[in-house]
Order: sequence, then C-alpha cells, then structure tokens
Amino acid sequence: MKIALKVNGEQHSLEIADENTPLLWIVRDLLNLKGTKFGCGKAACGACTLHVDGEAVRSCSYAVKFADGKKVTTIEGLRNEEAPHPVQQAWLEHVVPQCGYCQPGFMMATAALISKNQEPTDEDIDNNIINICRCATYYRMRKAIHRAAELERDRLSLSTKNIENGEE
Repeated sequence: MKIALKVNGEQHSLEIADENTPLLWIVRDLLNLKGTKFGCGKAACGACTLHVDGEAVRSCSYAVKFADGKKVTTIEGLRNEEAPHPVQQAWLEHVVPQCGYCQPGFMMATAALISKNQEPTDEDIDNNIINICRCATYYRMRKAIHRAAELERDRLSLSTKNIENGEE
C-alpha cells in the first residue's frame, strides 16, 4: 500500500507492506526520526505522542493508514534550537527532564494542549496530560506547562500586534 504523508513539513510517499503498522515505526524506522519513543506499545504511557493534523496521538497504536494524506509533527519538527517552541523553552527553564526518555511525548501532548488552551488550569493539565513519567518529574512539568502557556500567550499577542501594524 502506498502512503503519502507530510512529516515535519516534508512530503513523503512510502510503500508500506501492512497498512496497520503503527505510525511510530514508520517515523522511527523508515524516516529515521528517533525523538518519538516506544514505551508501552498499548497507548497507555504517552512516550510515543506526536501530532497528526495538530491533534496529539499515541503513535504506537495509530495505524499508518490513518495518517495517509495528513500532516505529522514529531518532536524534531516542533521547532529547533535557534527558535524553540514555547514548550521546549519552558522545559529548559524549569529543568524538567530527569532521565528524559518520556519527555518528547510530554512536550508533544503539552504543545497540543496549549495550542487550544493558552490558560490551562491544573485540572485542565490533569485531564489532558495523562502521560507517564517513571522519574516522577510531574511537579516541574506542571510548572513548565504553565510557563509554556504564558510564552504561547506572549507569542500570540506579539503576532497579533505585528499583523495589526502591517508586519509579518
């Protein structure tokens, strides 16, 4: 089966033997993007979280056939070192990771949350960020999520002002 998808802004056309192959393995093994991690294989831990058309999905249980014709964003495509995403910036500021294995999934889940809600409450975070961290850095993550939301609000405010001033 032929699958066409745009990953981190780059169009890919892939020949897939099994359309039910988890998207995680396409991203990691065929596209060599290793930031998205394998955790449990049952969509429970969230280490494999990435975005499909802007929605956070657990890629270990998301068949590649459902990604056909869609935009996929991995942690590598969120932003880069020169222009970090608000989530990446907040994670750095609050020194969130301990071992770091699960962090790409947490950052992708957080990016999806703050794209829809720039003022998440603790309850919003509890209801939306349900990934698992074996190192238990939840306290630092919660602080970083609030900081990321603040940075996103600032970014959106600046963007709105630039548009109003005729700048892009």
